Amino acid sequence: MSKRVLLIDDDKDLLKLVSMRLTSDGFEVASADGGRKGLALLDSFQPQVVVTDLRMDDIDGMAVFEYVKANRPSLPVIMLTAHGSIPHALEATRRGAFAYLTKPFDSAELVSEINSALQAYGDPGDESSDGFCARIVTRSPMMKEVLSQSRMVAQSDASVLIQSESGTGKELLARSIHDASERSGKPFMAINCSAVPESLLESELFGHSKGAFTGATKNHEGLFQAAYGGTLFLDEVGDMPMGFQAKLLRVLQEREVRPVGSTTSVPIDVRIISATHFDLEKEVQEQRFRKDLYYRLNVVQLSLPPLRERRDDIPLLANHFLRTLAESKGQAQKRFSAEALEILVSAAWPGNVRQLQNIVEQTTVLSSTQVIPSQLVQNALKMDSGEIPSFAEARDNFEREYLAELLNITQGNVSKASNLAKRNRTEFYRLLHRHHLDPSEYRGRRQA
Repeated sequence: MSKRVLLIDDDKDLLKLVSMRLTSDGFEVASADGGRKGLALLDSFQPQVVVTDLRMDDIDGMAVFEYVKANRPSLPVIMLTAHGSIPHALEATRRGAFAYLTKPFDSAELVSEINSALQAYGDPGDESSDGFCARIVTRSPMMKEVLSQSRMVAQSDASVLIQSESGTGKELLARSIHDASERSGKPFMAINCSAVPESLLESELFGHSKGAFTGATKNHEGLFQAAYGGTLFLDEVGDMPMGFQAKLLRVLQEREVRPVGSTTSVPIDVRIISATHFDLEKEVQEQRFRKDLYYRLNVVQLSLPPLRERRDDIPLLANHFLRTLAESKGQAQKRFSAEALEILVSAAWPGNVRQLQNIVEQTTVLSSTQVIPSQLVQNALKMDSGEIPSFAEARDNFEREYLAELLNITQGNVSKASNLAKRNRTEFYRLLHRHHLDPSEYRGRRQA
């Protein structure tokens, strides 16, 4: 496992010596002889620990720390300081710096502090370390930062509010937090608060006794009881009716539930992770969500970036969905043409990852060739957004599918296919080239 350290110090001799020591101890080191150069390396090098001198001419260590704290809050920073600057270093540690060392320092002590920081914060980009990222496909620095924060949160029992747009993977993140927590051996239960009518929400969450209402023919264990010792995920909690919010607040405060129709309360032990696409703080200000419940749920807040802000993940996700579809159907994996991938990367994606998955599934089903063409992706995006394709686009799509079907019938024999189409071979080849159809892909293929 690589251990990446960004070393920033305007003393070039010290920089060289410390870099050599860290490298000999198995660290991957990037060094910068100034604060400005160091900040420029953050995105490209993706360090796991930053070690910075406090006093530098261009941008000092405190400014480096403030930038890291604002943009990469889970990235640990170790300060190096001369004796006269110790008060500033102490102030930095009070504000969240991991540690500080006074010059001259023992290099073994620095190695020890770096290892402690790595142990405490981990590596957001290393999927093999504990499997935390196994469910989530990404190479985006923004996404890896969220995952790093999530992994730290998983070690606590604090309530988590995931506030992000629809389709960004909020439940996936919630499951990952549960799986990485000490509650992983217990149930993970989820409920979509917007999908359950208010009249049934209390029964679903708290349970009910036999005879509590018409149709209650037996005792029903609610999700709070079913998730005992584990995690309860309240999806779209912003849609929870105001009348029910007070009941939920009482349960969270008392740590017990009373099933509908029962006179006996039942103790609960669950970790609450909730999610919403609303800005809950704004909902509180406009009195559509209870302030006291908001503070109960929002002990730690996480936010997943929308897909349009992590476009470098789009080809990765598209290929992941293609591979998953192929494995589930026991078929050869299809792929997108270069032009199709360009369209996917540049699309608006208001529905985020969920919309991308839908487009991949749709185009995979509709494509009669192993290479999914750009026109099919373009049409799928238009239909998904409610747009009707033009007559020319519809005609082109029909023509392509017609040619593909002829190749399928003749198993890639162009002479036979052109005869069926009543076109000469030259014209037929021109049509195939226009629609990116390769006859060799159909040879030896059995007709369905």
